[in-house]
Amino acid sequence: MAKKVVAIVGRPNVGKSTLFNVLAGEKIAIVKDIPGVTRDRIYADCQWRGTTFQVIDTGGIEPESEDVILKQMRRQAELAMDIADVIVFITDVKAGVTVSDEEVSQMLRKTKKPVILVCNKCDRVGNPPDEMYEFYNLGLGDPLPISAGKKLGIGELLDAIYDKFENVEQDVEDEETIRVAVIGKPNAGKSSLINKILGEERVIVSDIAGTTRDAIDSYFENNYGKYIFVDTAGIRRKNKVYDKLEQYSVLKAKNAIEKANVCLIMIDATEGVTEQDEKIAGIAHEAGKGIIIVVNKWDLVEKETNTMEKYKKQVYDKLAYLSYAPIIFVSATTGQRIDKIFSMINEVDKQNSQRISTGLLNDVLADAVTITQPPSDKGRRLKVYYMTQVSIRPPTFVIFVNSKELMHFSYVRYIENHLRKQFGFKGTPIHMIIRERKGAEK
Repeated sequence: MAKKVVAIVGRPNVGKSTLFNVLAGEKIAIVKDIPGVTRDRIYADCQWRGTTFQVIDTGGIEPESEDVILKQMRRQAELAMDIADVIVFITDVKAGVTVSDEEVSQMLRKTKKPVILVCNKCDRVGNPPDEMYEFYNLGLGDPLPISAGKKLGIGELLDAIYDKFENVEQDVEDEETIRVAVIGKPNAGKSSLINKILGEERVIVSDIAGTTRDAIDSYFENNYGKYIFVDTAGIRRKNKVYDKLEQYSVLKAKNAIEKANVCLIMIDATEGVTEQDEKIAGIAHEAGKGIIIVVNKWDLVEKETNTMEKYKKQVYDKLAYLSYAPIIFVSATTGQRIDKIFSMINEVDKQNSQRISTGLLNDVLADAVTITQPPSDKGRRLKVYYMTQVSIRPPTFVIFVNSKELMHFSYVRYIENHLRKQFGFKGTPIHMIIRERKGAEK
């Protein structure tokens, strides 16, 4: 299940970054008494009452400003609010309600999302200052007094966020619908592929890298099944991300990956696998998603004998950790092999949700141990007791042994490969958890 997202918004210099740093548990955002210091969103994970959620720090909103940077900061905050499940609107109790606060509150009411109104800089313990009651005029419910600088009222704020999560509508989709994120570096043909599938100009297609800003959902149904294709912004190398809005697009692409069942990793056939392709693929791999490598623009590659097989080898050489992922060669422009993508998506999604009974698993594990004996070190031999599957998407297994220290990663990889040989798991990563059995011989 995807993490909930909390966006911290407000006008400049009210303490958004200070609050973000407190929630994140470390100084990630730059904190200065200069309006406009935080120009791009910074995000981090926060945990409270057993729930992990993502918190986003945003640039201050100046609703009527025509300053280029302030306009851009406002746009970032609007985008962050769009992705958020809960919005924390932070104000400055010492400054009172400003015109900007009123205009921001109007923006927030239009979002129809849960909003927590926070009055920052209430630096004294006890009853909140009388100035706080003015903030009821914003029409956002009871203001919550905190002091981000002195870490007062933070627990109450986190409780309020947690309570709001219960009222967040869950994305209810048909169980048969497969959510597919199309990811890759800029200009790899992601939008062109989706347009070809949909048969309409749903998303903007341009030779200018970075055209797609947001993750765009498109429902599609055919004889193969029901799908939601998500076109994402191209993810560039960090030192290439000059546009502040593009940094938000990267966040949205990662969020789309987290919500997806299957990821199509788009590779530009004319460029081959780049360092950035490796990083993008790694995000999907670590997230445990079903993966298909889509080599696009295949019509532009000169063909010789075994060109496709040679290209596959090059791809797997660069993406060695994705040796389980199938590769398909397509042309989003001509439509070459596009129809074959659907059956691959169905199969990979099925493999990603495959569950194996404990009895069958341990029969296969016993065979693997018999074929290749567990390693030993200084006279102590690894004993592998049994294995069980604890979850799907991705398939996750727990192996109980006598000593985690003796369980070398190469033997874990050997068992994983043996599982793949027996059960397939095509297109899906496998997660292995090693645990020592209680009472095992040390």
